[in-house]
Amino acid sequence: MEPLRTGDPSRIGHYRLLRRLGAGGMGVVFLARAPGGAVAAVKTVRSSYADGTGFRARFGREVEAARQVDNRWVVPLLDADADAETPWLATSYVPGPSLAETVDTFGPLSLASVRVLGVRLAEALEAVHAAGLVHRDVKPGNVLLAPDGPRLIDFGIARAPEATALTSSGVIVGSPGFLSPEQARARSGEIGPPSDVFSLGCVLAFAATGVRPFGGGAAAGMLLRTVYDEPDPAAVPDALAPVLRACLHKDPSGRPTLARLREALGEGAGGAEAGSAERSGWLPAPVTRLINDRSAAVLAIGAIEPTRVPPAAPPDTVSPSPEAATLTAVTATRPPARTVGRRRLLLLGSTAGVLAAGGGGTWWWSTRPKPGTASPSGTGRARPELVVAFHGDLTGARKETGNAQLEAARLAVEQINSGSDHPFRLKLRTYDDGGDPERAGELAGRLAKDAGVLAVLGPTTDACFLASEVTYTKAVMPVVSVSVGADTQSTTIGTSVFHCHAALSVTNGLLAAPCVRYLGNHVDARRAFLVDDRAQGDFAWTLCDQTGQALRRDGRDATVTGVAAGRIDYAALAAAVVSARADAVLFTGDAARAAGLASALSNARFTGARMATERAFAPRFLTSADAAATGWVFVTSFTDPTARPAARAFTKAYRARHGTDPGWYAAEAHDAVMFLAQACAKDGSALTERGAIARRMPEITYEGITRTVRFEQGYGYNHDAMFLFRAADGAFRYLGQYQEAAVS
Repeated sequence: MEPLRTGDPSRIGHYRLLRRLGAGGMGVVFLARAPGGAVAAVKTVRSSYADGTGFRARFGREVEAARQVDNRWVVPLLDADADAETPWLATSYVPGPSLAETVDTFGPLSLASVRVLGVRLAEALEAVHAAGLVHRDVKPGNVLLAPDGPRLIDFGIARAPEATALTSSGVIVGSPGFLSPEQARARSGEIGPPSDVFSLGCVLAFAATGVRPFGGGAAAGMLLRTVYDEPDPAAVPDALAPVLRACLHKDPSGRPTLARLREALGEGAGGAEAGSAERSGWLPAPVTRLINDRSAAVLAIGAIEPTRVPPAAPPDTVSPSPEAATLTAVTATRPPARTVGRRRLLLLGSTAGVLAAGGGGTWWWSTRPKPGTASPSGTGRARPELVVAFHGDLTGARKETGNAQLEAARLAVEQINSGSDHPFRLKLRTYDDGGDPERAGELAGRLAKDAGVLAVLGPTTDACFLASEVTYTKAVMPVVSVSVGADTQSTTIGTSVFHCHAALSVTNGLLAAPCVRYLGNHVDARRAFLVDDRAQGDFAWTLCDQTGQALRRDGRDATVTGVAAGRIDYAALAAAVVSARADAVLFTGDAARAAGLASALSNARFTGARMATERAFAPRFLTSADAAATGWVFVTSFTDPTARPAARAFTKAYRARHGTDPGWYAAEAHDAVMFLAQACAKDGSALTERGAIARRMPEITYEGITRTVRFEQGYGYNHDAMFLFRAADGAFRYLGQYQEAAVS
């Protein structure tokens, strides 16, 4: 669970929202409390989808489908409103993990547990089919585990077999790897109850072995193997082979009925195996403990904390300054400064904390000892050496950023080792993942097993961070990252929770706060045009959705338009901006695509505000857009150390060492090392155990040269460290921290 964010409502329908449970491509799911005190899961739909053609009708059909099914093993629908401004539905809350999470975290279930799982899910699907529906999306992620049995969820694409409102031939709907051959062939007229039986067979095989019957990888490959190949033998345990192979028959008529499937699963060892599992608790003990922990967390939620919003600053005045898909009117409150989600590993670079002018500005360069001389310790005893691993991209696409961070980290380590302020010396070991997630995951595995490594600085990229996160979290490895904007997914280690990742950056969603402040306060935009560049995935729609909702709540118009990940018709996009009578544009794409839009807007004589994010912040934007680049404002999660008085000495030392100004995220990397060093000591003694350092991280405050690094319960680290730059005269000019920047 995450705390509510600034842009979240406090109530939906009759439900008081308590926490966030998760977010996906369509919207957000909240933990909520009904008027009678019951706890529910409330699923909302993002505004950019809700206003799409035919969406509300489809959502209404989902509600009706869910209402028709009444079974103990199906999560019941409590309430819904498909016609609300933000459509929503509420179901009973199940505190257990999904089957996918369980297998990924704890490994495959026992055969006895799989038999119980299969019998219960077959009962659930019988109820679905009795209601005249086909679920169509039976997969591990749609199965929640509870102490008394599984629960089937999500009727988003459930339909009557003859229904054509959702799909037609040639359109594939479902989750590759768990859909039937007739779904893979997009033969909607052939999809009936046997299709769900095939999917259930895939789910049971995965539960028993942890292996997908038709492999992983690209969706196209999984679809082809589903249609033409036999299931992977490793996915079919011998004890269940007859029944699972029958479920996975290519011909729907060759599959067993659900009643026969229940019989076959209950017949194992005369039913004794499954019966024993039910009597003794059908789930492994670690899963049961996890369910208990989550149940306790829900019960522990007391009074609902109000969403915090910073005081509105007096608006400045500035001249107010796109994709071919759906247009959605949306808008917001005055800039949310705190929209941080959970933070498990510290991100210290992107969009971090309030600016700090003290602490880190005291430097050592002119007084550090000569190489080879002993540092004063004040005790006469040799200080222990603590090993920190630098894990970054030093040779791949982000090598400039990675190497800038590494060189700044080395300067910080020299500073620490030359003084007497720390009861230890640091040793920095360097590891290069080349920007390759697979390589990053392997590297994380090696470092996690190396007991001598007490903490990690890095990785450089979102993809490598996500590939490493679970491994580092399970190893209770303190991780401090600088240039990562992805939110962290890990939540538990056994039954303990560690805030072991600190980010000097912020999650991508936090960039909405400076966007709203600039568009709402500085340029007073009345008609904002927000471009969801689908080439940027979740980042783009999250930013547009949060910014749009915030602007709308403030009485402003906001149009969200999606552009495909492929080629953009920039002229048409600029024409849409002008046609919408927009006075401001927010673009979420990269430098090349932002430059294309900048040129098209200039040609269309658009004079309103133009804004982009650090994803477009690159020399390529300036050179490609040329004169059209002038006036664009960029929100970043890194500062300009050459323009900050607190970083003046660091900048001078970096120039002396490397003959160039510090690169982006270099000063943040220095702060990351200094913060980590502070976390490695307590009461004048060095901490030499990973867990102790991880637990220490949220307890300290570090006054750095780029920001103040500290943890706030419910908000994480550094949620206000976001900065603005403006393109002018062929360069990026630093404007300052977004709440204090002089942008007029």
